[in-house]
Amino acid sequence: MKAIVINEYGHKEQLTEQEIETPKPGKGEVLVQVKATSINPIDWKLREGYLQQMLDFEFPIILGWDVAGIVEETGEGVTSYEKGDRVFSRPDLTRKGTYAEYTVVAEHLLAPLPENVTFEEGAATPLVGLTAWQCLTDVTKVQKGEKVLIQAGAGGVGSFAIQFAKEKGAYVATTGSTRNVNFLKSLGADEVIDYTEQDFAEVLNDYDVVFDTLGGDILDKAFDVLKDGGRLVTIAGQPDEEKAKAKNIEATSFWLEPDGDQLKEIADLMESGKVKAHIGHRYPLTAQGLQDAHGLSETHHAKGKIVINVE
Repeated sequence: MKAIVINEYGHKEQLTEQEIETPKPGKGEVLVQVKATSINPIDWKLREGYLQQMLDFEFPIILGWDVAGIVEETGEGVTSYEKGDRVFSRPDLTRKGTYAEYTVVAEHLLAPLPENVTFEEGAATPLVGLTAWQCLTDVTKVQKGEKVLIQAGAGGVGSFAIQFAKEKGAYVATTGSTRNVNFLKSLGADEVIDYTEQDFAEVLNDYDVVFDTLGGDILDKAFDVLKDGGRLVTIAGQPDEEKAKAKNIEATSFWLEPDGDQLKEIADLMESGKVKAHIGHRYPLTAQGLQDAHGLSETHHAKGKIVINVE
């Protein structure tokens, strides 16, 4: 099968096309014919070697940890899926990812892809959708009527987080650039802070929850927005423990856990039209396509998700 791999850590030019043996599903696993995958920052961070202490994979490495496609074959003991089923998933982190024509996924990490959701939309959802879902549902436990700030709402995680928070009945503020203000309002944001003109920490106060996706100084300033006893979750750094203690803030650094059952809940919201994946950019499964897609992702200025289509 065709796959886009890296054989050493480095810049995007390390992404090359290679013929790899098609994997076989083991016990409790499903072989998926990949119709689409997508780009996430973890992809190029691993490619650069930033994560090798955490994820010390052998080369060649197939990056990519989102998939939407069709069940090609099931392994021993698989009962929920059969050949021909439409599925999507955020698979386990292994060196055999989804930048390929086929990938193997554990049965419990799969979810049925609704008929009215495209493969592109399915591929754009799992990693960012589950991240937003778990941060708002499991970690901060957002409740109806609470005030929630979501940083960088136009990004993959942020765009889902806005929709999930609104579905929970929260008042949602978000940050973005001038060109994304209308897009963010279309997602349901009640208040959009244009960071090119305003400092969110000077505009917002007394918030129940902050969902940080940026880290650094932005993460530090989040404490100024929160009420005493508020909740902060970040996917981009480590919160200041002293600041959290001073304001009695529950501050958490979060790392996603793949979960097929939660993905099914997200699929239900997508099927009903309550939540939508927003795709900003499309590239083919070629070495050049992946190099261009990684380059765009590294700018941090992609609007919505970057999807890779597999012919």
